[in-house]
Amino acid sequence: MAENIKITVINKGSEQSFEAPDDVGLNLMEFLKATDHHEIEGMCGGMALCATCHVKVLEGNTGEEGINDEEAAILETLPEVFSNSRLSCQIKLTDKIKNLKIELV
Repeated sequence: MAENIKITVINKGSEQSFEAPDDVGLNLMEFLKATDHHEIEGMCGGMALCATCHVKVLEGNTGEEGINDEEAAILETLPEVFSNSRLSCQIKLTDKIKNLKIELV
């Protein structure tokens, strides 16, 4: 049975809460774009090539995958990266995630 994931988004000091289904195969980037967060460009279409979907994960887990080598390499190209930086296209919204709090970079 599908559950919803609580996602809190901080953008320029403003905080919004959303619920996302965990069973439709979306990644966080796709969800953010669908909720009109235009700061998330996703120019490469979610292939971890451009970093235009960079976010900071403030709370919650991001599933079992963690950061793979490709994502780490792209994050290293950014002028500013944080210990909690992730590419939102690489965070799959699955039943392994219950709550997630992120900040748009």
